[in-house]
Amino acid sequence: MKNINNGLMKFINTTPNAFSCVENIKKILDKNGFIEHDETSEYKWVSDLSDKFYIVRGDSSIIAFDKGSDVNSFNIVSTHTDQPSFTIKPNSEITENGYVKLNISGYGAMISESWLDRPLSIAGRVILRKNDTFSSQIIDIDRDLLIIPRQAIHINHEAEQGKKLNPQIDMLPVIGLETSNGKAIKIEDIIKEELKKKDISYDSICDYDMSLYNRDKAKIIGANKEMISAPRLDDLACVYTSLMAFVDAGSNSNDVTNVFCAFNNEEIGSLSMQGANSPFLSDNLNRILNSNRYSLRACLNNSFIVSADNAHAIHPNAANKSDPTNKVKLNNGVVIKHHTNYTTDALTSSVFKSLCDNADALYQDFACKSGMHCGSTLGKISQSQVPIRSVDIGIPQLAMHSANELIGTKDTEYMYKALMEFYQASFMKDIYSDSLKVKMKK
Repeated sequence: MKNINNGLMKFINTTPNAFSCVENIKKILDKNGFIEHDETSEYKWVSDLSDKFYIVRGDSSIIAFDKGSDVNSFNIVSTHTDQPSFTIKPNSEITENGYVKLNISGYGAMISESWLDRPLSIAGRVILRKNDTFSSQIIDIDRDLLIIPRQAIHINHEAEQGKKLNPQIDMLPVIGLETSNGKAIKIEDIIKEELKKKDISYDSICDYDMSLYNRDKAKIIGANKEMISAPRLDDLACVYTSLMAFVDAGSNSNDVTNVFCAFNNEEIGSLSMQGANSPFLSDNLNRILNSNRYSLRACLNNSFIVSADNAHAIHPNAANKSDPTNKVKLNNGVVIKHHTNYTTDALTSSVFKSLCDNADALYQDFACKSGMHCGSTLGKISQSQVPIRSVDIGIPQLAMHSANELIGTKDTEYMYKALMEFYQASFMKDIYSDSLKVKMKK
């Protein structure tokens, strides 16, 4: 089997945010014979073009399809492209006391303190105007550019007492020092330098969607090289493993259409035109089915969604925060999530466990400790738009939403194998009951 972790670490190192994530997914799909479709093109595009295609919305969400010969069901894996970070506000430069800082705003629920004293840079989307046309350009400033310095213990005696950081005061990153002539650094000048490197022609820079990102690289750690430390593992670990399974599985021999989804804005509720709570998925499932004269409702009976978003492992120094009978451990397999906030039920859990068994992929159950808050995932949100049988799964992880996160090296392989099996299976619902017949590869 391919070494999934080498590819994952390279993917993380070149994927600073959701826009870059989609750009890198497109490169992998292009290399494997997929063709980009324009979502706004004529209604007949599905039948006219390749059976392997993808659609992008808002530069930051993507859905890829590998059509079966007779489209009557869908095997779908859903992931997300975004991570908690700090977005850069308009008119962001602040010059005070010889420093040039950037005015930023939090995106998602990050652990702010973990971002202190690290090399940071900026990446995102720039909107350019040329004549009467507004177009987007994805850029990544690939150098150590900013830092958020911590207050020394000598001047902040409350530093070890868990004082909450004020994002408008304590978290502003320093981008440089004011020059002797009083000239301040401008973000737009840095963007112009990057556009010049790319030899991009434009009349003016109109605006941007830019955010900070942690410049630390993904690395293998541990006495037995059994863990991966990296930024953005939630949810790039699931994005990459599911994308590789989707590509490597090929067309489903059971006439099922395989679907890979990577949505933006999961970390802030998915309420956007490209989020999982938009009709992005249902719109394009309908377009495929209408071109083949099938109804969406009938096909959903024989379809299945796997919502892949990382899960909490038991913490080495806080085991009391985990459920007493469902302790998730690193390198113990794919996590199947059970909670009222998740889509997993007894049927979908049973089916997915059978797929894992057939693929020789370990799995384990997660349940939230009673009395503790449990977040929701893409599965529940997707079901509000496309009511399909679903299971919520993930790769076990420590330090979720920290600037650097931690997973096990074996769990990525288990995830890849399990999703390969899923993409090669087919599901048939009994007409008169909720029974489900599953046809597996072997």
